[in-house]
Amino acid sequence: QVQLVESGGGLVQAGGSLRLSCAASGRTSSPYAMGWFRQAPGKEREFVAAITWSTSSTYYADYVNGRFTIARDNAKNTVYLQMNSLKPEDTAVYFCAARRSWSITLNLRDHVNYDYWGQGTQVTVSS
Repeated sequence: QVQLVESGGGLVQAGGSLRLSCAASGRTSSPYAMGWFRQAPGKEREFVAAITWSTSSTYYADYVNGRFTIARDNAKNTVYLQMNSLKPEDTAVYFCAARRSWSITLNLRDHVNYDYWGQGTQVTVSS
């Protein structure tokens, strides 16, 4: 089992920045990839960003539009999401997720393809 613990959420004004962290513990053999998703009240969980552990290939949702950056620290088994130029519509609970292994049909933008999830951290952006 792998445990994922997010931190770094909070309340910020529009235009501000936050950095989310997700620390992995337990069975910490390197995952294939880790991702960030978010869910606003009454909405579906949506993809934010993902990163592959060995090659650091990154993937972003279109709406991120250069505002967010995903990165990982192998030594700390931690993935980060730096969020800049935040907008009120970015308000949501942000979840970290880990995918154990690669497959030829893998779509890292789909939450169903992740094996482990954190408990989430609230991000609120005020206008």
